[in-house]
Amino acid sequence: MRERTMLLIKPDAIQRGLVGPILARFEKKGFKIVGLKMLHMTKELSKEHYGHLVSKPFYPDLEKFITEQPIVALVIEGKEAVEVTRLIVGPTNASKAPGGTIRGD
Repeated sequence: MRERTMLLIKPDAIQRGLVGPILARFEKKGFKIVGLKMLHMTKELSKEHYGHLVSKPFYPDLEKFITEQPIVALVIEGKEAVEVTRLIVGPTNASKAPGGTIRGD
């Protein structure tokens, strides 16, 4: 089934010059980039996007990190986009992400 999913390329990846290589991984998997925008996430948007994390003790640091520098937001489209994206990106905890995933590499 063709699906769409949104991804955020965070400030540290942008500062390290990884936007192109990250986009290339998805294109090589056959996904189509249907939307792409560089923006500064506001505190309000951060609270909306990370609403499930706002009550966590680490949220203030996350909000500071995600709002201080630009991010790249994109939407990709393709077969099983949500599931395949999770595999390509890897687990949220980068220390547990296997090599070959974006977070693991």
